[in-house]
Amino acid sequence: MGNTSRRLAADILGIGENRVWVDPNAGNRIKDALTRDDVRGLIKEGVIKAQPSFGVSRLRAREKQEGKRKGRRRGMGSRRGTQKAREQDKAKWMAKVRLQRSILHKLREEKKISPQDSAKAYRMVKGGAFKGKASLHTYLKENKMIRVE
Repeated sequence: MGNTSRRLAADILGIGENRVWVDPNAGNRIKDALTRDDVRGLIKEGVIKAQPSFGVSRLRAREKQEGKRKGRRRGMGSRRGTQKAREQDKAKWMAKVRLQRSILHKLREEKKISPQDSAKAYRMVKGGAFKGKASLHTYLKENKMIRVE
């Protein structure tokens, strides 16, 4: 294919020269095509076509994302930053305190703990006295604050 006709075809089709496909059997017809009209005619006939463009496949990225959703790719080799940078202290604290307070609210609604004991435990939760749900329950049972029916 002549360089001129390839360049003209690329310009007419609005693509790069590398994406211009030319029928290998139509050698002489393409060499004779010197004007834009000639090239347009060859495009109409299907002798010259635009090849499809190729992008970057997202398949591997989607697979990686799916794995992360399942909790994969979180080993030591994938970590950047300290534990404090990866997980906020405040968010952890809020989750712990909200859980403990909801337990106290539930116990108080069910009348399994007196309002006085509830208030005391509530203040202790605020002070960070309990490591988690289990230690709160243990404290309430050991100090006979909770009524077991």
